[in-house]
Amino acid sequence: MGSTEEDYNFVFKVVLIGESGVGKTNLLSRFTRNEFNHDSRTTIGVEFSTRTILVGDAVVKAQIWDTAGLERYRAITSAYYRGAVGALVVFDITKHQTYDVVDRWLKELYDHAEASIIVMLVGNKTDLAQAREVPMEEAKMFADNNGLLFVETSALDSTNVEEAFETILKEIFYKVQKQKQSSSQSNTVSLASENPAIQAPAQAERRPCCVAL
Repeated sequence: MGSTEEDYNFVFKVVLIGESGVGKTNLLSRFTRNEFNHDSRTTIGVEFSTRTILVGDAVVKAQIWDTAGLERYRAITSAYYRGAVGALVVFDITKHQTYDVVDRWLKELYDHAEASIIVMLVGNKTDLAQAREVPMEEAKMFADNNGLLFVETSALDSTNVEEAFETILKEIFYKVQKQKQSSSQSNTVSLASENPAIQAPAQAERRPCCVAL
């Protein structure tokens, strides 16, 4: 947003997880490109996009990874949790079954990601409110009880999409700043001991995405 691709202070890797068809890919494309595809195909493997935003006086490059939701692809996506500092666990408010398995997705996330990861529960497809199967109060209570951020969104009409991503990125940033202040090594910032994608020099572009599969 007004900065060049290389001009950023931090890179935050955030993963999108949840069942197939809940709208993860369209949330990603709405946030990073302001696009929505009605014929969005099932993601196979992992795709990612980036967007740079301003948080306070820092330029943050969000690297959003879209992980496949289909069971048979999960083995190849598990490695991509590594290095993530944030996660959006997405369910479809019109399909209670996608909400029922949120616990399983959280378990997988915590099995593969750092314990300090910041997690947001996202109820998507509010544009289909007439077909709602998951009460907002129920999901909000679940999020509160499990220490998760919570928001309902619509990738179709853009409702709360910006807010969802900006909120989790700000929470990550504030956590980084808090750790930086309490650290005796002011030039070393991380949410966890092995987190390569948290801080990046403004003069160099880092592409942790482009590793051999």
